[in-house]
Amino acid sequence: MSTIKRNLGINADCLRGLVSTADTLPLIKEAGFVSFFTNEYLPDEVAAIKERADALQLNFEFIHAPFRGINAMWLSGLEYLTIFNQIKRSIDTAADNGVPAVITHVSSGWNAPAVNDLGLSRYDELVLYAKERGVILAFENLRMVGNLAILIDRYAHFDNVRFCFDSGHEHCYTKTVDWVDIFADKLYCTHVHDNHSRSFEDKASDGDEHLLPFDGTYDYAKMIHKLDKNGYTGSLMLEVFRAMPKYQALTAEAFLQTAYERIEKISKL
Repeated sequence: MSTIKRNLGINADCLRGLVSTADTLPLIKEAGFVSFFTNEYLPDEVAAIKERADALQLNFEFIHAPFRGINAMWLSGLEYLTIFNQIKRSIDTAADNGVPAVITHVSSGWNAPAVNDLGLSRYDELVLYAKERGVILAFENLRMVGNLAILIDRYAHFDNVRFCFDSGHEHCYTKTVDWVDIFADKLYCTHVHDNHSRSFEDKASDGDEHLLPFDGTYDYAKMIHKLDKNGYTGSLMLEVFRAMPKYQALTAEAFLQTAYERIEKISKL
């Protein structure tokens, strides 16, 4: 059984299409959660969310920056500016609202561009900008192990560069990679969700189902053991969505209550 007491959180966008992000916060609080994050990054939306969260005494832990078009960060030309400016704006929004961190992807897909000096120079600029603004920039694991490792190594001496461990991505993309052990000294936060993994030969399907814990095949006892072994004291943060077909029959309240029961169960493994 884990001896470390951690905050339990969930993405505030978990009821998207049914309830607005800001209006989801009281339901999150009522279900028992104490922390959350959001994919919202525009200033007005985040300011409203932060005001609501403060009134409810909920911890607003981080903003997940946009990631559509992230591969353009490694390509020549000006197409990268869209995603680059979205990440930069996420950093500004976090800084202006007292949100400590921004999570960002590094690449997308099985055929992501190779790491190169052009892309690294762009990430250099983002890392330095985040440092100036007092914001942590945490890189999230996806498919390409080397891409993330290069960036983590490159910014090893930057206190504001950290690692976001995503359990679902580990399970369906890189289930033989011990992300927590490899990047333990940079581990900042988690994304917790489930799926049914995939075979190593299957490069076509995605497998990233974002199911509630225990509705897939991920080994959460093993995850908690690794987190405990490496002294991780941050939150266990769900990244799940009621819009998934499996949960659409549930009310908003029932979905959140089930989600809380699942993450609480994990916390006690």
